[in-house]
Amino acid sequence: MKLVRTSIKRPSLVIIMLAIFMIGGIFTYRQLAYELVPKFEIKVITISTIYPGASPSEVENSLSTKIEDAVSSLENVKKIQSKSFESLSVVIVQFNDDTDIDYALNDAQRKINGIRSRLPESAKEPSLVQFSLSDLPVITMGVTGNLSDADLYELVDNKIQPELSRVSGVAQVNIIGGRQREIRISIDPNKLQAYNLSLPQVQQIISASNLDFPTGSLKTDQSSTLIRLSGKINAVEELRNLTISSQNNINIRLQDIADVQDTQKDVSKIARINQKNTLLLQVQKQSEANAVEVSKQIQAKMALLDKQYASKGLKLQLANDSSEFTLAAADHVIKDLLLAVVLVAFVMLFFLHSLRNAVIVMVSIPTSLIATFIGIYLFGYSLNLMSLLALSLVVGILVDDAIVVIENIHRHMEMGKTNVRAAYDGASEIGFTVTAITLVIVVVFLPIALSSGLVSNIISQFCVTVIIATLLSLLVSFTVVPWLFSRFGKLEHLNPKSFFGKIINAFERQIEKFTHWITKILKWALRRKKTALGLAGLLFLLSLALPFAGFIGGDFFPQTDRGEFLVQLELPKDTSIEQTNLLTRKAEAILTGRNDVVRTITTVGQSSSGMGSIQATAYKSEISVKLIDKSERSETSKVIAAKIRRDLEGKLIGAKVSTVPIGIMGADQAPLQMVILAPTLEEAMDYAKKAEAELRKIDGASEIKLSVEDGNPEIAIKIDRDRMSALGLNIATVGQTLRTGFSGNTDNKFRAGGDEYDINIILDNVYRKNISDVQNITFLNPMGQKIQLSQFADISFGSGPSMLERFDRSPSVTIMSQTIGKTTGT
Repeated sequence: MKLVRTSIKRPSLVIIMLAIFMIGGIFTYRQLAYELVPKFEIKVITISTIYPGASPSEVENSLSTKIEDAVSSLENVKKIQSKSFESLSVVIVQFNDDTDIDYALNDAQRKINGIRSRLPESAKEPSLVQFSLSDLPVITMGVTGNLSDADLYELVDNKIQPELSRVSGVAQVNIIGGRQREIRISIDPNKLQAYNLSLPQVQQIISASNLDFPTGSLKTDQSSTLIRLSGKINAVEELRNLTISSQNNINIRLQDIADVQDTQKDVSKIARINQKNTLLLQVQKQSEANAVEVSKQIQAKMALLDKQYASKGLKLQLANDSSEFTLAAADHVIKDLLLAVVLVAFVMLFFLHSLRNAVIVMVSIPTSLIATFIGIYLFGYSLNLMSLLALSLVVGILVDDAIVVIENIHRHMEMGKTNVRAAYDGASEIGFTVTAITLVIVVVFLPIALSSGLVSNIISQFCVTVIIATLLSLLVSFTVVPWLFSRFGKLEHLNPKSFFGKIINAFERQIEKFTHWITKILKWALRRKKTALGLAGLLFLLSLALPFAGFIGGDFFPQTDRGEFLVQLELPKDTSIEQTNLLTRKAEAILTGRNDVVRTITTVGQSSSGMGSIQATAYKSEISVKLIDKSERSETSKVIAAKIRRDLEGKLIGAKVSTVPIGIMGADQAPLQMVILAPTLEEAMDYAKKAEAELRKIDGASEIKLSVEDGNPEIAIKIDRDRMSALGLNIATVGQTLRTGFSGNTDNKFRAGGDEYDINIILDNVYRKNISDVQNITFLNPMGQKIQLSQFADISFGSGPSMLERFDRSPSVTIMSQTIGKTTGT
């Protein structure tokens, strides 16, 4: 072989190649980023639209179905799913694997823009985003300080959040908890009636009185001066003295009909770390950014901000860092990789009987491994569980080529040939065989690397890394190994009386015994061919039966014990956030009292299920629990979570308790899901309840629930349109008055310095307590007559679903379940 001849005759080429491999490998290794799993693109976009104050059924009819119709005409759509919550519509569009997701996102935006005029005017602008695992928070931190709630929130919102957002690789920083400043105008409906005013009138007057106008300019031959009317309200006292109406030459001011206060918004979410109230910041990275690098920069910025705002007692506390698990997982794999190299060297020494020959063989492993980093870098890959696992696996393969080559060279040496001649003849003679062995491995992994789909995206880095390392080992075995043996190889005969010789001879005796035992088994099999064939066939059939019999389960990703899980609490749907917070504190006290719990992060008013932090839900809360290292506990996190759930269920009366394990990809949200489709929601619910009953009978299924649940309390208003028209009112006036009165109107802004805050126009809290307040709300018709809602509408208590779901444009219900003690496939 010319390659072998050149390597032996021109060693300088081999030395240069080795230098390039080693230097290039070390350099590229330093450039590689750490990730938990390879980056892969999920062909999914979500369309979120906020519709303040709307019920789930109204959201579905006015938003979700119209958006579904618009995006259903997109190309390569695989399935469409929509979820309609109170005040929120979410449409999820999944595309085929070969779709250009960027083009699909732009096309979907055009479709949504085309139907925007058909959506309710009060609905916010639809938000389209591509779903990505990068959306999961990289870092969660708590912020505390010696400031009032409003001042702390303002500092975080105006200073801390922008500082963190400017860190390279950061996409978004979300604030959870805290109370934002607002100017609240709490209107007294009795005073409103006394002055013959209505809510829409007050709202319109405030809007008309809170404007800046550019009114033109003064021009001369020498200059031009702008004229600007400054009409923005910038003092609370000015707002209180705002004239709303003039009756009998008497000005009626806003303070005559309302209480105007500079205060904070009502609490919608509460955050705590280890039972201490805090503002929670969640940092999301950009899709192309490296989580480990972002984490380092964020922690450096946190230390800088602590010093910068030390006078205000500001303290940024790191609560959770997802990169810690990434680095720990990578470190474990690298340690296993180094251990594998050491063990291979140890085995080679015992089988080759020569330290010199073992060293020659062992040169091929680090050379091939380090050079593999060059290929990983050029392909744009990273150091993740897949690529590092491939390097660990390939250690045994890398040494194969070198062993076969050096054994054949050694055989030629025993024939009496010189080092150089034996190196050339031995390597050339075995060249075809070694190449065939190597290419067999390549042709197994290459088709997988070239395939498409989600699974291919995950394991392609594994396959390509194996291919690169294997081909490099083939190159090294025909260049470096013959060159080294031609210069340093020699025949060695062990001295049986030496220390090393005694150890090798003892090892050889054990190998000889093992060989005799295997020989006996082989002779028995050859004498009883039918019996041996029958036993082999039986073992084959039994192995095939293991998955079907349930001994071997199936999961998309292997279950891992990260020592973390979520405890989710759900109270009756009419529960206030204060009551939810009170019960959640009891749960926290129970959890922190355990010796195996290290840290808790609590969010009251939201849950990871559904739409996570997008939607505030007063009757839900969630506690993220971090356990001690698994080496210090005897049970897995899943078992501990199940025991904690049973304990909490017995102590938290009236609350539904569920636990969600956290795996490689984050929170394992119901690994078992079944979607029921039907022409109507009633039919889907009926079948889903029957399926739920059957699922409860299956061992291993736990925390079973339906995505659509009744019992969401509501006050239903049925309007008599004829009576309403006869009284001189219309739906627009009625709807606007009700929404402003009970939900509030924040269209107007209050300017303080360079910041703007909401001016919230709403009925006083005293008049938003019960159903009679709804019945007695008063409207003013064009004739100036006062009309109550009860005069033309039937108002009654009722209940409805908290969420409505559709799948492929049909009503649907999803049955969700966790699995305990068994895999999902089982």
